[in-house]
Amino acid sequence: MNSPDIYFPNLGIEVAKLHREAFSLFGLDVYWYGIIITMGIMIGIYLSGREAKKTGQSVDIYYDFAIIVILCAFVGARLYYVAFKWEDYKDNLLKIFAIREGGIAIYGAVIAAALTAIIYTRVKKIKFGLFVDTIIPSLILGQAIGRWGNFFNKEAFGGYTNNLFAMAIKKDVASYIPDSLVGKDVLYKGVSYIQVHPTFLYESLWNLMVFLILIFYKRHKKYNGELLVLYLIGYSLGRVWIEGLRTDQLLIAGTNMPVSQLLSAILLICATIYEIYKLLSKKRLTNNV
Repeated sequence: MNSPDIYFPNLGIEVAKLHREAFSLFGLDVYWYGIIITMGIMIGIYLSGREAKKTGQSVDIYYDFAIIVILCAFVGARLYYVAFKWEDYKDNLLKIFAIREGGIAIYGAVIAAALTAIIYTRVKKIKFGLFVDTIIPSLILGQAIGRWGNFFNKEAFGGYTNNLFAMAIKKDVASYIPDSLVGKDVLYKGVSYIQVHPTFLYESLWNLMVFLILIFYKRHKKYNGELLVLYLIGYSLGRVWIEGLRTDQLLIAGTNMPVSQLLSAILLICATIYEIYKLLSKKRLTNNV
């Protein structure tokens, strides 16, 4: 009896074969991860351009920004990962450029994109708040799509669970076996699996929810830049929870604290305080009129 690479025991779903490689081109493997990330980027660019057109802005400004920010975000994602995995790279710096071996982090991309947007809007002399509000819904949707790359890589999962969305990965195809799951095999069709939280799925669904909230709320926003603030609140809130479930966290050196969880908590607090301040200021201004 053939055993699937992945199955969801409580949903009755089986995935017979799940290959990282989509196809080969000129002798090089093209991975599903890259295809899905690219798909998320392209959809994001399209939606940003459409929103710019609807709000009477120059579409070219956003297309030009996309070309710049893709490169900057990719570099940022890699540097963030390397910085918190320095022990793996310090003795062989050339490994930093071995991108095909994996190792990027979404927060690095977000930070790099934010810095790029600040510089770009100043150079182009355009309003930062309106600019980021045009982009933000596309960004979070791209993140929701991009997380499915982790599914094909069989990575970014949590510890053991038997909840509704529990996912079982065949041990001999899993990207890694965390220490917390050693000796906790689940047998299915005579084959050993690890049964885990599909944290990539949690984050994808969470990001999709944040996207829908932003799309609905954008017609009611109180100030330019508010969608960015709400994105930081929404995404960070989900990441604080989900990061705590993962077994592959990047840790602050010398501690057991996941850096992305700490960063999410800081962003959540700061963004919430800023949103409250802006709303109270606007209310006070209205009352004084």
